[in-house]
Amino acid sequence: MLMPSSHEVTRLLLAWSDGDETALDDLVPLVYAELHRLARHYLSVENPGHILQTTALINEAYLKLVDSRQTRWQNRSHFFGISARLMRRILVDLARERDSQKRGGGVRPVSISSGLAVVPAPEEDIVAVDQALTALAQVDERKSRVVELRFFGGLNERETADALGVSPETVRRDWRLAKSWLLRWLSEGSINEA
Repeated sequence: MLMPSSHEVTRLLLAWSDGDETALDDLVPLVYAELHRLARHYLSVENPGHILQTTALINEAYLKLVDSRQTRWQNRSHFFGISARLMRRILVDLARERDSQKRGGGVRPVSISSGLAVVPAPEEDIVAVDQALTALAQVDERKSRVVELRFFGGLNERETADALGVSPETVRRDWRLAKSWLLRWLSEGSINEA
C-alpha cells in the first residue's frame, strides 16, 4: 500500500480541526497503517502475552484523538506525535495499574543500553523510562519530546524535526544528549541536574 501524501493528511487534519466530520472519515483509512505500525512498535517492547493487542491500543488512542476536538492539527508529524504520546500514556497507565496490583506499586530501577531505540524492555521498564522522560522534560522539554517521538513514536530524524520545528541536526544532537541523560538517570535512579 502506498503511503498517503503528507499534504493530503495535513489537508484532512486541518479540515477536521475546522469541524468537517467527513474529513475524519477520509483521514482514518489514510493514517490507520501508520497508527498500526506505531502500536505494534509500542507493544514490541512490552512483555510477550501483553493483555492489550495492537488493534485495541489503536482503538484506545483513536477514541482519545476523536475526543480532542480542541487540538489544532498542524501537520502529519504533529498528528503522529500526539498519537505516539497517547499510546505511551495508555501503556504506561496500564503498566502502572498492573504493577500496583501485583507488587504494591513499587518500581525497580533499570538500566538500558545506549541503543535506546532497539532495546526491548519489560513493562516495568516502560514505567521507569516514562518517569525518566518526565524528569528530563522538567530539565529540557524539547529533548524529552525528541525521545518520545523517536523511541515511542518511531519517527525518523526528519519527521521529528518537522514535528518540533527544528533542524535534523538539532534532533540528532538532542537525541544523543537525551540518551546520555536518560541512561545516567536510570542507572542512578535520578539526577538533580542535567
